Amino acid sequence: MTTFAVKRNLPNITMEQLGEAQKAVIETSNQLTEEGTEIKYIRSNFFPSDSSCTCLFEANTEEAVRAVNEKAAIPFYEITEVLDLVP
Repeated sequence: MTTFAVKRNLPNITMEQLGEAQKAVIETSNQLTEEGTEIKYIRSNFFPSDSSCTCLFEANTEEAVRAVNEKAAIPFYEITEVLDLVP
């Protein structure tokens, strides 16, 4: 599977809303996997200084990542393939 980064701007989001958004993408990823589109949410990084957020997913296609985020109704402006360098 390929790792994809989903980039978001989330101005004025509260920590509670951020947690709910994370929960939504996890649940939606699990649902799509159960339906036959394998996708795994890895983690998110939120940058309070500019309200940007990057979420990492593993999937076979960018379209699967797009489907999760659209179905979860979490706004994003870019999806790009990324190398997740874990020590």
